[in-house]
Amino acid sequence: MNNQPIIALDFPDRLSMSHFFTFFPKQEKLFVKVGMELFYKEGPQVVEQLIDQGHSVFLDLKLHDIPHTVYRAMRNLGKLGVSITNVHASGGIEMMRAAKEGLLEGAQESGKKERPKLIAVTQLTSTSEEMMQKEQKIPLGLLECVLSYAQLTAKAGLDGVVCSALEAKDIHSQTHPDFICLTPGIRLIEDNNGDQKRVVTPDQARALTANYIVVGRPITKAQQPYEKYQQINQLWNGEK
Repeated sequence: MNNQPIIALDFPDRLSMSHFFTFFPKQEKLFVKVGMELFYKEGPQVVEQLIDQGHSVFLDLKLHDIPHTVYRAMRNLGKLGVSITNVHASGGIEMMRAAKEGLLEGAQESGKKERPKLIAVTQLTSTSEEMMQKEQKIPLGLLECVLSYAQLTAKAGLDGVVCSALEAKDIHSQTHPDFICLTPGIRLIEDNNGDQKRVVTPDQARALTANYIVVGRPITKAQQPYEKYQQINQLWNGEK
């Protein structure tokens, strides 16, 4: 289990992100997620800025393409110094292995000491079983599908998966105890679920053996983001 909740910096631009950080003590070193919205607007520079400030970064771009394209893209991303990045497990074993190869090569070329972790998305936490079966035409139960993707990811040699905390125990039992389950869809009891379908609270995620939690709107949309972050951090770490 990682003892810091990962804050999803789902902001439209660097200015909005910088304003959010004014609510936090300057010396606070955070674990943050940079997703498509911010990365596509600001580019790799925003990742480099966050790392230079001492923050750890989960770069959430969910690559999904032919193996060669993913290999080349991951080779570039590996040079940034991120802690974690990801692909879609549905891209298959060959693509995932190519992604890992490119990521490691990029990190080595840049002289990064820490090897970035590479994980794969199983099913988005905004996906319900009914959606998966009707829209994706996957004739499986949701858990069965997630477990299948997790086993495929482990076979490809990746470090873990993005999944709902509801699936973490089963994934660990079907892969290995060190296999990472990084879990979005984290909400407090009083929060609105928004577009998330498979949600749990931070303390529930801990009990369900999640290794990382990603929290966005409950923190970023709060009137007092730092106080909300501390509350979530305490629940995640089992503190009263």
